[in-house]
Amino acid sequence: MSTSAEFRPGRIISARTEGIALVLFTACSWGLTWPQSKFLLTMLPPFTMRASCGVAGFSFAFLVAFIRGERIWPPRDQWPRLILFAMLNYGLFIVLTTESLVWLKASEAVVITYTLPVWASLLAWPMLGERPTVRKIVALVLALGGVVLLVGADTAGATWQTLPAAGMSLAAAILFGLGTVLAKKKPLRLPPTASVAWQAMLGMMLVIALACFEHPHWGNVTAGGWVSIAYISTIPLTIGYLAWFRALRMVPASTAATTVLVSPLVGVIGSGVLLGETFGPRQIVALAMTLGGVALAARG
Repeated sequence: MSTSAEFRPGRIISARTEGIALVLFTACSWGLTWPQSKFLLTMLPPFTMRASCGVAGFSFAFLVAFIRGERIWPPRDQWPRLILFAMLNYGLFIVLTTESLVWLKASEAVVITYTLPVWASLLAWPMLGERPTVRKIVALVLALGGVVLLVGADTAGATWQTLPAAGMSLAAAILFGLGTVLAKKKPLRLPPTASVAWQAMLGMMLVIALACFEHPHWGNVTAGGWVSIAYISTIPLTIGYLAWFRALRMVPASTAATTVLVSPLVGVIGSGVLLGETFGPRQIVALAMTLGGVALAARG
């Protein structure tokens, strides 16, 4: 009998509790990325901003892997899945969310993107056999309802520019949900930090290629901007992903994906505090629905 969700000798907390705690850490670190990325867009072109954070991020991850004595070079048979995971979890996800962030408020972009639990749960049923329970279905309905309320109600701001941007956020969510399920079904046979480093580097190749067409003025980056670059490149891009992939070994993919909906809460509050974006009654109700879904998923 599996004891992954029970206490084991020498464990202080259960594997399930540890897994949910790791997801919550990841969610908070990812959530804070959105307002800081929007802040950096006032100083740098979009893909230059992402590429600078990404290059620093995978360099940091490789350094950590080297210090830990991990095997760096992937086995030959792992390359196809490594490239696929890199595109789903980093490359395509970052390209789509970066472009959407240009046209949407950070608070809107983060909440649309984090419909990913819907897609992860739908895909986890046929691919992993994780049949959705009534509790999980209610959790997903609450979470998705919060997204609709937060974004869909603001019809006055919807234009031909913002609607495609919302579509790109939604596509990013679907792709990341697929990456989550695939990583749960057949994890990469690589040490954890080296795995994150390679995925970040390979995924960033697409972002770097797009950044080559931009003309940044690095003198525009303030001290606060460099702090944001340092934060994004280390905490969410490396440590957050390490926590995420470890959590996927401890809790069902659907539970992890729904619990990570704490990110919109952090992102919207952070956008209000750091960027002065609107945080009124509609946002409060929408986030309450989202957190309600998280709570149900965590207990399921």
